[in-house]
Amino acid sequence: MTDAPLRIGVLGAARIAELSIVGPARAGGHRLVAVAARDRGRAETFAAAHGVERVASSYAELMADPEIEVVYNPLANGLHAPWNLVALQAGKHVLTEKPSASNAGEAAEVREAAAKAGTVFMEGFHYLFHPVTRRLHELLESGELGDLRHVEAVVAMPAPPESDVRWSLPLAGGALMDLGCYSLHALRMLAPWAGGAPRLVAARGGERPGAAGVDEWLYADLEFPGGVTGTANCHMAYDTWQMSCRVVGTRGEATAMNFVQPHLDDRVVVRTPAGERTEELGRRSSYTFQLEAFAAHLRDGAPLALDAEDALTTMRLIDECYRAAGFPARPRTVLPATG
Repeated sequence: MTDAPLRIGVLGAARIAELSIVGPARAGGHRLVAVAARDRGRAETFAAAHGVERVASSYAELMADPEIEVVYNPLANGLHAPWNLVALQAGKHVLTEKPSASNAGEAAEVREAAAKAGTVFMEGFHYLFHPVTRRLHELLESGELGDLRHVEAVVAMPAPPESDVRWSLPLAGGALMDLGCYSLHALRMLAPWAGGAPRLVAARGGERPGAAGVDEWLYADLEFPGGVTGTANCHMAYDTWQMSCRVVGTRGEATAMNFVQPHLDDRVVVRTPAGERTEELGRRSSYTFQLEAFAAHLRDGAPLALDAEDALTTMRLIDECYRAAGFPARPRTVLPATG
């Protein structure tokens, strides 16, 4: 039945899950079958607040639940790949928060596990499904901006607390992992208008004081086969929020003012010789568009732009950026034998 609701299990009781899966599931009529967290009390509070049907006593118990068909993984970065692997081995479809793994080695294992399981794996680059990003692509496709020459993606935010897991090297923290993956992915998605996939030219970054090996900021320069240039910048201790993507062509340019959070700012500003205009593309959540696309693929076989191969390609580029900027790749996480 093509309109049958997805049956979703949620790992952890992270605040991001309220925006990224609870709201979209409600909007689409899908079931939140179970949630599991390290602290059962937190899971019970989450379930009661968000209409989750039951609480599993552990992540492993949730994975073994035959009623769950989709596992949503919003855990700390370092726990993405290990639990994605467990979910795939359990025969579940997986929707994981980005980045999908701590490093390219882990991402390759996830790709192999997804191929072996024959289930669907998708990394949550939700921005790609929103009309804001689709409009940038349409403007390039239409020719209104001319030939693409340059792109700038900036994802920056004020610093989270020192105790935040995003400053933890063992948990695969850092500005590039949390923020810069968006800017790199946005540049990668412009390949159809730039002669092919980009390559890294140079990267530089700054270490977070008191967090050895963790990048507070990282700026990457890329180049496409057709000569198009790009910058992918991220900063996790910035004065303010900035999440913009600007594409520059031979006949004009367009800027998505907040391509990562279009529910907060849905403007695309277009400048051409004919003048300047602002288009508002709607503030419906990009996460809702994402879950709709995921469900349409599972139920109806609709095309899906993101898969384990795409996730591996992004992770390889992240590792390249770290090496070029003088940082180590994020370390592998090994789960306890008990899971």
